[in-house]
Amino acid sequence: MVQQILAIVLPVFALIGLGYLAARSRLLDPSIGDALGQFVFVIAIPVLIFRTLATSSLDGASPWGLWISYFTGVAVIWTAGTLLVRLAFGRDARAGVIAGISAGFANTVLVGIPLITAIHGEEGLVPLFLLISVHLPVMTIACAVLMERAAVLDGTQAPKPLGGVLREIGASLATNPIVIGILAGGAWRILGWPVEGILADVLGRIAGAAVPVALFSLGMSMVAYGVRGNIGPAVLLSALKLVAMPAVVYVMAAHVVGMSPLWVSVATLIAACPTGVNAFLFAARYGTGHAMSANSITFTTAAAVVVTGGWMAFLGL
Repeated sequence: MVQQILAIVLPVFALIGLGYLAARSRLLDPSIGDALGQFVFVIAIPVLIFRTLATSSLDGASPWGLWISYFTGVAVIWTAGTLLVRLAFGRDARAGVIAGISAGFANTVLVGIPLITAIHGEEGLVPLFLLISVHLPVMTIACAVLMERAAVLDGTQAPKPLGGVLREIGASLATNPIVIGILAGGAWRILGWPVEGILADVLGRIAGAAVPVALFSLGMSMVAYGVRGNIGPAVLLSALKLVAMPAVVYVMAAHVVGMSPLWVSVATLIAACPTGVNAFLFAARYGTGHAMSANSITFTTAAAVVVTGGWMAFLGL
């Protein structure tokens, strides 16, 4: 079993390591990593999502159990991370929100898609994309609303109308390539249009590049994060992200909602993915928690190969 797990997990994280080494050694200029990341987010991943949603069948499966299981885990761990940083480390309300994001925001795209593809193949991408379809909007709205409230509590800004905040978020999501890929793929499927011939070939070639390029570009981007102090909070937040969150999601999915083994596995493994880079982007946008979020990304990504193997063994994969 150990050899089987390593055969699946190691190639995924080896590509991240190769990207990191290429950037760290200056074999490739960091700007190349940025360009690869743009290709992944704007072209490759949206095309992969579109193709999967346009050609796959849900077989009558409802996504509600998946969403309830996963976002219960997010809510529990986000709250725990926020309280931990505020009460144990005496940080302000805005840092508490960044802590919650760092503990609860999984890298569903750059790590989740390659990982689920390696473990479950395209069959596992259906529940994954159903999760991704609401993950970004829900997490973005929650972060923006909570951060606006935290900024008021900290006295750094005056209250903003909720409607204005939501309009800004909606405008941003409407132009997000991943959201567009989800909506286009779902519409294509509903309309019953075929994906065949030259279209299928072109989509397949682009989608085939999504996984390796995503992992390599993530590795190159890791050079920018590194370790920046505030080690204690980041270690605890990383433990919440890699151990506690998948545990909560597993209990919900397997024993409360009662989903199929495949969907339980996908939900649990995605919950065990490293902290997403969005945590640092939010920290940079709001001017707080930079080191805490960067360290969480670094620590969880470095530990993910071992932790993922552990969760695979637990799930009997």
